[in-house]
Amino acid sequence: MTIALPDLAAMEALGQRIAVRLAPGDVVALSGNLGTGKTTLARAILAALGHTGEVPSPTYTIIETYDELNPPVVHADFYRLEDPSEVEELGLDDYREGAVLLAEWPDHAGGFAHEPACLAIDLEKVGDGREAVVTPGTSWQGRWL
Repeated sequence: MTIALPDLAAMEALGQRIAVRLAPGDVVALSGNLGTGKTTLARAILAALGHTGEVPSPTYTIIETYDELNPPVVHADFYRLEDPSEVEELGLDDYREGAVLLAEWPDHAGGFAHEPACLAIDLEKVGDGREAVVTPGTSWQGRWL
């Protein structure tokens, strides 16, 4: 499914649409080139879940947690990983327990598309806006429509 995102309001609406459907164990895998809106969409999802504070990009920390949300959220940016095996060193599985994972640059972590609870979103620049190509995993099939 392709969704046009001509402006920030459309990106926020997509974040809301995702947030109301999230369940613990879900992964929202955000792919796309630099500047396509991965962090912006992650921020929109967190805001829709009720987070009111700042949302720093986890580019340098790699992982930021939002335990106060329901469900709890782990926001990770795997851009700086040189090899997917580094995910184990981060203890990602421990962070993911009972939480939603918002994963930027998921391919750098070995990918998550094979997981049934993965909502893969590939963001692309289109003119002055963006476009999201959304591929729901099997556990998203009934929730996404």
